Amino acid sequence: MSGYRLLEASDPELRTGVGVDVARAQLEESVVVDPAAVAFRAQVLAACDTIEHVLDRTARPGHLTASALVVDASAGRTLVLLHRKLGRWLQPGGHVDGDGNLAAAALREATEETGIAGLRVVVPAVDVDVHRVEPPGESAHDHLDVRFVVVAPPEARFEGNHESLGLRWVTESDLGELGADVGLLRLARVGFDVASALLR
Repeated sequence: MSGYRLLEASDPELRTGVGVDVARAQLEESVVVDPAAVAFRAQVLAACDTIEHVLDRTARPGHLTASALVVDASAGRTLVLLHRKLGRWLQPGGHVDGDGNLAAAALREATEETGIAGLRVVVPAVDVDVHRVEPPGESAHDHLDVRFVVVAPPEARFEGNHESLGLRWVTESDLGELGADVGLLRLARVGFDVASALLR
């Protein structure tokens, strides 16, 4: 599939310590075709221009996050985690914590939350989502989530961290049975297509 690149963690393109201008460029480069994702991308681009400190997790009414559809080496399954606070099966992801390299943030979060060594990230992003969260002890706010495909090495072994109650490799069709939300289902639909084209 032309235009997509598979990057190792050491790739210079994943340099960290960059600002919101890099986040904005990655958003503009993202390949999104679903009407919902197109609308969300426009919303997030506007937020980059209007929300002060949008890279910081304390920014309100929302802030940037990055997440990953982690697929196995055959592009047949994805790794989901049972989120400890939310009690739902989700893809790995989290706050960018001041860094505008969204692809690097997605890869970092995937590595931290799955424990898998040797993950690689596909750029550009394949999906954008905006969703409301109400974490315990915090005011309700929006996560402006930019989503990437991340590829695991063959025979990858996972080990979750404190943020999840469990992890599981599942097929796309399994996601509905786990109660995956519409955003994850949309991400999986496009992400598996991209991964299959890249890895075949």
